[in-house]
Amino acid sequence: MIDQTAIVHSNADIHKNVSIGPYSVIGENVSIDSGTVIGSHVVITGPTTIGPNNKIFHFSSIGEDPQDKKFNEDQNSYLEIGANNTIREYVSINRGTSDGGGKTIIGNNNWIMAYVHIAHDCIIGNNSTFANNTTLAGHVAIQDFVTLGGFTGVHQFCRVGSYSFSAISSVIVKDVPPYILVSGNTAKPSGLNREGLKRNGFDADTINLLKKAYRIIYREGLTLTEALNELMELSVDSKSVNVMHSFISSSERGIVR
Repeated sequence: MIDQTAIVHSNADIHKNVSIGPYSVIGENVSIDSGTVIGSHVVITGPTTIGPNNKIFHFSSIGEDPQDKKFNEDQNSYLEIGANNTIREYVSINRGTSDGGGKTIIGNNNWIMAYVHIAHDCIIGNNSTFANNTTLAGHVAIQDFVTLGGFTGVHQFCRVGSYSFSAISSVIVKDVPPYILVSGNTAKPSGLNREGLKRNGFDADTINLLKKAYRIIYREGLTLTEALNELMELSVDSKSVNVMHSFISSSERGIVR
């Protein structure tokens, strides 16, 4: 299952059911679990752990040193990738730094398209889609079921909430609350992600409550404190609204508004 032209370090832990394509290089302290398929000309540098049933396409760079001038080889620096992720051509994912807890983490079932860059200390959840040329700066947190349109850029330390959606070429410099659409440079709210919510099984009552929550935050001319107070009352009737309220309340960068 390992092509004869591939170079695999003697300390790498490769499950017998892993496939590694021509001219790929697997470095020291790399662990790859069963069912994962590595294409040709892929470079994986450790310490990196890759779970089962991932597919990593040609010319990707996985687990390389962080692009951080403060980084040195004495720091703890890891990359963890979960299960069932698709990582397309020319994707680059860097390991973490001590300033970010030492780890970059990719969850499960993510679809990461060509030329995406995921920088040091990013935390990626599950079931998200990053379209071509999406770029995440360091310390970015992406929650579950997020869709980032092609050429989206996310500023360092931003958070993107679950079930949100960015349009093509969006530049995100503040936190994006769950369930909403954003677009533009810099990104501004463009409505509720209704189609995404429907596709993911949200019922009409929940979507209507989230539409009301969106109006409170963005359409009624309230200060953020006033909007949060109204959201608190609305969250009594909706777990999803409570998620939105908790996300906004915990924002350190502020939200797109």
